[in-house]
Amino acid sequence: MLLADIARTSREIAETPARTEKVALLAGLFRRAEPSEVPVVVTYLAGRLPQRRTGVGWSALRELPPPAAAPRLTLGDVDAALTRIAAVGGKGAQAERKRLVGEVMAAATAEEQWFLVRLIGGELRQGALDAFAVEGLAAATDAEPGEVRRAVMLGGSLGAVARELLAHGPAALDGFRLEVGRPVLPMLAHTAKDVAEALDKLGPCAVEEKLDGIRVQVHKDGDDVRVWTRTLDEITERLPEIVAAGREVAAERAVLDGEVIALGEDPRGTGERRPRPFQEVSGRVASRLDVTGASSELPLSPVFFDVLSVEGRELLDLPTAERHAELARLTPEPRRVRRLVVPDPSDAERREAAREFAEEVLARGHEGVVVKGLDAPYTAGRRGASWLKVKPVHTLDLVVLGAEWGHGRRTGKLSNLHLGARRADGSFAMLGKTFKGLTDKLLVWQTARLRELATSEESWGVRVRPELVVEIAFDGVQRSTRYPEGVTLRFARVVRYREDKTPEEADTVGSVRGLLR
Repeated sequence: MLLADIARTSREIAETPARTEKVALLAGLFRRAEPSEVPVVVTYLAGRLPQRRTGVGWSALRELPPPAAAPRLTLGDVDAALTRIAAVGGKGAQAERKRLVGEVMAAATAEEQWFLVRLIGGELRQGALDAFAVEGLAAATDAEPGEVRRAVMLGGSLGAVARELLAHGPAALDGFRLEVGRPVLPMLAHTAKDVAEALDKLGPCAVEEKLDGIRVQVHKDGDDVRVWTRTLDEITERLPEIVAAGREVAAERAVLDGEVIALGEDPRGTGERRPRPFQEVSGRVASRLDVTGASSELPLSPVFFDVLSVEGRELLDLPTAERHAELARLTPEPRRVRRLVVPDPSDAERREAAREFAEEVLARGHEGVVVKGLDAPYTAGRRGASWLKVKPVHTLDLVVLGAEWGHGRRTGKLSNLHLGARRADGSFAMLGKTFKGLTDKLLVWQTARLRELATSEESWGVRVRPELVVEIAFDGVQRSTRYPEGVTLRFARVVRYREDKTPEEADTVGSVRGLLR
């Protein structure tokens, strides 16, 4: 298949608002593809790369050679080239990557270059794909969409299911079952503004701690225990404590869903064990252990909240209440998430108890709560309407210190904001960057306003007078050596500009530091 086919389909999908047309475009593309090509096709259209990271920065994509007159790049050509680029390392790596990118771009037409720049730069956001691709696959192969969706849930990869489905037809879907040793995509939660809203939406439910750790799926087969992340990366060798805990599960074969956290002493001297910051847990999980398998100085603990399979019996379709009863049989209470069952959310005392439980969870240092319908099945790989997460939204009023030029559809617009908090001496310290939360309309306004405030214009963007205040929502504060005050924001996004506020009214570095757990 030519890259031109994918680039054209990507553009057509972006241009049509109609769901049926998007599905038809995908179905047509899948029919023309070879089964072996489909995993890469699906990955590209979803805006991802099989190589995950290529090391290519925007400087390598800014100046492109003249485009080719006619399409000749195949999907295999591009995938092989990106694999070579991702493998480049050592001295001179940046220049070599830029050279290899130039070779690919020289062989690409204008439309293919447009597609590749957005794909490699992480700007190809279709908003379509994984959901529409399931329906497109079903249409291309005369399969039932529900059966395709379930196979993707249990197969862990849309590309893998697509390859088998196109090669062997709908009968291939029977081969995708929940198996110990093959991870499945986890069930995710939607958001509710507060516990009361979640109770009203779900009816009989359980309110559980929302732990700020690493989501893991633990597979046990006798003494063989393996651990995967929510993105299906295996991390078994890095987590000997979790492997040991998995061997204690009271079943010969099981699949459990949970969170890995680290607990430390309460700095307030209460004697309680409190969760360590996510950044520390993430760093510990990312680190490699030595050859003896010894753990680091930050021991980790698993906390399980669901079970998907026991002794070869699949539990996905069972209601939450039954799955939790099975989990309680398999694991001791310290290994299970704390929860409060609310059988009748209309009862005033029960509602108050749920609210108090959520407050206690926050007081213990956790992230919030997840409210789960008691009759809900486990919908792997999807955001189920029967799981609702509730956590406080933090906001800060920060000052814009600069902005970077955008790429892809944001080319020509100032996009990535440099955010600063006020120091005691009146100067501003940069805390991080964000381009999230910006609508097209806001981008246009922001570009014009920041150019008015610019003190210098660089190839990367502009530096501006610290006069414009912006309200930023974020999930937490963590330590960082990248920024001058040693802290940065997690998952920052723009809420709105506050032209009614002066820079002197912006939040201080001290107030930001106070949010460190």
